[in-house]
Amino acid sequence: MTAGDIVLDGLRYTNEHEWTRLEGEGEAAVGITDYAQKLLGDVVFLSLPKIGERLTQFAKCGEIESPKAVSDLFTPLGGEVVAVNEEVMMHPELVNRDPYGQGWLFRLALGDPGELDRLMTAEAYRALVVSPEG
Repeated sequence: MTAGDIVLDGLRYTNEHEWTRLEGEGEAAVGITDYAQKLLGDVVFLSLPKIGERLTQFAKCGEIESPKAVSDLFTPLGGEVVAVNEEVMMHPELVNRDPYGQGWLFRLALGDPGELDRLMTAEAYRALVVSPEG
């Protein structure tokens, strides 16, 4: 991790570099981290779950493509997809410009709020991605 990588407090993170943020009662937004988007480079295509689809925590739920690679997306939490970011589907570069804001990917109605306890805090995620060089 370099000084330019952003890890926001108040979010929860996965080992696969996805984040989730509680929004309202029983709902959470999902996206990829700043660290992940920098590793990928320019995001050119996204395949996201469909509204109404039921997801299981940590299961593959889509793909994200850059000129470098096609990478799997995994859901940090289980639940039913209640929204997909149509803007990011039309403009995938939003993931690079604003991964924690306009670049969110989808929203879930949580199946089990206790699953949050299986995710990393911002502090733990920073420790995961920090480089040996500091």
